Amino acid sequence: MEEDFLNDLNEQQRDAVLYTEGPELVIAGAGSGKTRVLTYKIAHLLQMGYPPYRLLALTFTNKAANEMKNRIAEVVGIETASRLWAGTFHSIFSRILRANADRLGYRHDFTIYDASDSLSLIKSIIKEMQLDDKVYKPSTVQSIISNAKNALIEPHVYAKNRELIEMDTRSKRPLICEIYRIYRHRCFVSGAMDFDDLLLNTNILFRDHPDVLQHYRDLFAYILVDEYQDTNFAQHLIVSQLGKEHNRICVVGDDAQSIYSFRGANIHNILGLSKEYPGLKIFKLERNYRSTQNIVNTANSLIAKNKEQIPKQIFSQKEQGNKVKVISAYSDFEEGFIVSNRIAELRLTTHCRYNDFAILYRTNAQSRTLEEALRKRNIPYRIYGGTSFYQRKEIKDAIAYFRLTINPNDEEALKRVINYPTRGIGNTTLTKLIDRAHESGLSIWNVLDDPKGNGVEVNSGTLNKLQGFKELIESFRLAATRQTTAELAETIVRQSGIMRDITAERTPENISRQENIEELLNGVQEFCTLRQESGEENTTLSDFLAEISLATDQDNGDEAEQDKVTLMTVHASKGLEFKQVFIVGVEENLFPSSMSQESEREIEEERRLLYVAITRAEENCTLTYALTRYRNGQTVSSPPSRFLKELDPRYVDMPAQARQEQPLEERPWRNSFAGEWGRKPFRRDDSDDSRTPAPRPFTAPAPAKRLTRIESRPASDNSSAPQTSATTAAGAIVVGSRICHARFGNGTVSAIEGTGDNSKITVEFDNVGRKQLLLKFAKFTLIE
Repeated sequence: MEEDFLNDLNEQQRDAVLYTEGPELVIAGAGSGKTRVLTYKIAHLLQMGYPPYRLLALTFTNKAANEMKNRIAEVVGIETASRLWAGTFHSIFSRILRANADRLGYRHDFTIYDASDSLSLIKSIIKEMQLDDKVYKPSTVQSIISNAKNALIEPHVYAKNRELIEMDTRSKRPLICEIYRIYRHRCFVSGAMDFDDLLLNTNILFRDHPDVLQHYRDLFAYILVDEYQDTNFAQHLIVSQLGKEHNRICVVGDDAQSIYSFRGANIHNILGLSKEYPGLKIFKLERNYRSTQNIVNTANSLIAKNKEQIPKQIFSQKEQGNKVKVISAYSDFEEGFIVSNRIAELRLTTHCRYNDFAILYRTNAQSRTLEEALRKRNIPYRIYGGTSFYQRKEIKDAIAYFRLTINPNDEEALKRVINYPTRGIGNTTLTKLIDRAHESGLSIWNVLDDPKGNGVEVNSGTLNKLQGFKELIESFRLAATRQTTAELAETIVRQSGIMRDITAERTPENISRQENIEELLNGVQEFCTLRQESGEENTTLSDFLAEISLATDQDNGDEAEQDKVTLMTVHASKGLEFKQVFIVGVEENLFPSSMSQESEREIEEERRLLYVAITRAEENCTLTYALTRYRNGQTVSSPPSRFLKELDPRYVDMPAQARQEQPLEERPWRNSFAGEWGRKPFRRDDSDDSRTPAPRPFTAPAPAKRLTRIESRPASDNSSAPQTSATTAAGAIVVGSRICHARFGNGTVSAIEGTGDNSKITVEFDNVGRKQLLLKFAKFTLIE
C-alpha cells in the first residue's frame, strides 16, 4: 500500500517523506506539492506504527487542515485520520487550553473573542478612560496589544519595558500599558480569550505547569508543521518546547513566501532552524507543478535579489509558455480598463471561465477603479475576503445569544444583545451595570443577577426588564440540558425575538437576513451531523462556537461555484492559484509600499510579496503599472516599481520605460499635464505608438503640439451644426486627430461640435471607450 502512494512522488518529495531519523526542514517552493508531502509523510509514519493520536500536525487555516485530513483519509481511512491531532495552531492550542483551563483560572467552556469582539472591548475601555480615540485609535491599540502577546509580553512585563514605554510616549499614547492591563483583566473576568491569548496562554500553561508540558511532550511522538515561515515567536516557542526532547519534528515552508511580518511572522524562525535543531536535515522541493517555465523563471530572477534566503532553484517542466507581460497605463483609471479588456480578450481566445482570472493588488483601496471598469464591461467579479457570513449583523446577534447561553459572563456578548431586540434597557442602565461591575471586579452578569443588592439604582420598571432578560438567558441554559444542539440553536433564535424582528417587515433586506439566519441554523445542524458521522456524538453548542470562531482569513472565501473574476490583495492570494493572473499597481511607493522604505529587510519582504503574486499564475501572468494615480484628491505621478527592473528580460515582455526613464523635464508634453499632475515627475514610454485598440503595452506619443487654450471662433448662423475641426493654440483638431489624454490615454477624435467655450470633442479612446470632452477644460496633447 505504501509503495502505491510513494509512486505518486518525485525523488525530492519521496526523500522528504521517508526520512525519519531526526529533525527535518522541507523547503517547499511555490507549486511544489508540499501538501502532498505532508499528507504522505503522515501516512508513512502511521504505517511505521505511530498511533494517530500521537501525531501532531499544525496548519494555519481550517481549509488547509481539512484538505490534509481528507487526503490522509483517502490513504489510511476515515477512522484513522479522525484520530490525528491535526488542525490550526489556534484550534489545537484551544483544545489543550480547554483541557487544562482550570490551571489558569478559566472555565473549560471559556469564550473565544474574535477580532470584532476584541475591538469592541478596547473601544469601551478607551471611552471609560476618557481618552481621545483619535490618538488612541482602537485598531492601533488592538494591534499593539496583539504584537505584545505574540512576543509573549504580559502587561506587567510591558510596564517594565523601557523601550516600549518610550515608544508609546513618543507616539503620545503613554497609557497603552494601562489599557492592555485592563483589557487582559476584563477578558479574564468575562471568561474569554482572544486569538492571541490562545498562543500566549498556552505558553504560560507550559511555563508554569511543567507537568502539563511533559504530558504533551510524551503524547506527541512526532510533530509536523505547515507554512513554518509564517510562525510568530509564540508559535515557534510552543513547537520548540514540545519537540525539544525527542527532536522528531518535520516543518515545511518556503522562506521566499514569508510575507506576514505585520502579523508577527518571523522569517528567522525558518532561516535559523538549523541552530535550534543541530543535525537538521534540509530537503528542497524545487519542481513547480503549477506554472509555465517563463513564469517560474521570472519569479526566480526576482527573488534572487534577496540576501536573506535559503538558496534553491525552482524549475518547471511544463511548457515554456507566454512571456510575463508588463503593461504601462497612463493612469490608474485606464489601468482598470486595460485589465478588463484583457480579461475579455483572453476569455475568448483561451476559453477560460471568469473564475480562472484573478486581479491582485497591494492595497484594498486599489479595487475601486478596477470594479468600475469590470462593471462597465459587464464582467462579473467578487471581492475575496469581503464581509464574511459570520460577520453579518444578524449572524453576530444570534451568535452572541449562543455565547451568552454557554457563558453568561461574556461581557461583549451581553452588551450586544441586552437590548436587542429592543426590550427597553437603555444605554444609561447598561452603563450603570458596567460601571458597577468594573468597580466591584465582577462580571456584568453577576451584577445583573441582583442589581439592587449590588448597588445599582434603577426603577421598578427597569428592574423588571432586567429580570426578564436574565430569565430569558436562564431558560436557554436550561434548554441546553434538555435539547439537542440543533434544537437549542433554533429555540434561541425564535425565543430571543431575532427572527420576529427581522420578519416584521418583508423588505428585500429583511428577507436576506431571514435567509442568513436560516442558513446559520442549517450550519449548526450540518456541524452536528458531520461530527456524529465522525464519531463525536455529544456535540455541544460550545463545540460549534469554537469551530466558527477559529475561522481564518482564507476560510472566509465564497466556496460557491460562481463564475466570477476574483479581486484580492496579494496577501490574501497566498496558497491559491489561477490560470490567468493580473498584478496591478506595480509602482514605487505602492509596490513596494511607501511604508517599507525604512530598511532593506522590509524591501525584501515586499519582493517576496511580488514573488508570491507572480507564482499564483498557471498559464499567463500580467503586471501593470500606471504613470499617474489618483490619491487624496489629486493626481500624482507614480514611477514604475524598482522590482520591474529586476525581472530577467529573457522571460518578460517589458515596455522600455520600465527599465530606463527619460527625465520629465525633457518630455515635450510636460507643461500640458502640469496642471493636473502637479510637480512630481512621471515617466512615459519611448516606444512607437500603435492604434490597435486591443490592450497592449502603452507607448509614448511622438513630440506633441501642446494644447494650452482654445481659440474662440466667430459665431455663425449654423453654430449648432456638426463641426469637422476646432482651432487651438497648437493648431487644428479635426475628426480623425489622435490625442493623448492625461487620464484616458490615447484616442481618436470622432466628432466635434460647438464653438468657443462650448467646443466639445467626442473621442474614441483605445482602452476606456467613448468620452466627450469640453475643450476648454480638457487636458490632452495633440499627437497627429
